[in-house]
Amino acid sequence: MSDFGNAGQRMKKFYKQAAIEKLGDGNWTISLDGRQLKTPAKKPLSLPTEELAEAVAGEWADQVEFIDVATMHITRLVNVAIDRTPLARPEMADEVARYAETDLVSHLAEGPTVLRERQQEGWAPIRDWAAQELNVFLLPVEGVMASPQPTTSLEAARQHAANLDDMRLTGLNFGLGLFGSAVLSLAVEQGRLLAEEAFDLSRIDEIYQAEQWGEDEEAMHRVAYNRHQALGLGVFFAALKR
Repeated sequence: MSDFGNAGQRMKKFYKQAAIEKLGDGNWTISLDGRQLKTPAKKPLSLPTEELAEAVAGEWADQVEFIDVATMHITRLVNVAIDRTPLARPEMADEVARYAETDLVSHLAEGPTVLRERQQEGWAPIRDWAAQELNVFLLPVEGVMASPQPTTSLEAARQHAANLDDMRLTGLNFGLGLFGSAVLSLAVEQGRLLAEEAFDLSRIDEIYQAEQWGEDEEAMHRVAYNRHQALGLGVFFAALKR
């Protein structure tokens, strides 16, 4: 699922203060000048931890003249978790398995040697972790052509995702596209990697190519924005821990 909100949306800021409030069921919400915030689908914004509420409120408090959704990564994640994830859980679990089937960390370069060594050094420990902790054992292959992965591993990845709550499933699903890897996203969701570590591991090829040929300004802006998204994802997962 790729619907994480319209990152280009901007509107005039219409409030002065963003604060957190505890709900009667023990969850938390955000109020803007005393009015409870709702999701884009007009559902109550109910968050499971005080830390997550603080993170979302912080994004709203940081807005200046306009509300810039592109800077509000955690808010976008919780909106998707409430509005969209309950309607698409099987498809989202399937997507985790699909990424695992052609996972970035399984595809080693045929050459040059220095790139392959970097990939092996960075990715092998995470592949081993996924096999040991999640029963997601993926076979490394050379080149970009897909190679069949064990069905039991793909099913383990799917089942792990299916067992997550809506918030964690949303974060995991978002990490798939951000890192291009189910294994890296699973490692962040499980706390094996920091989100910025996973982001750097996802860019081993890209970093090598930039060293050889340089990096243009547009690419640097894209990397900076995606790194900011990774940092937001890391805060999101950390805030879910009770």
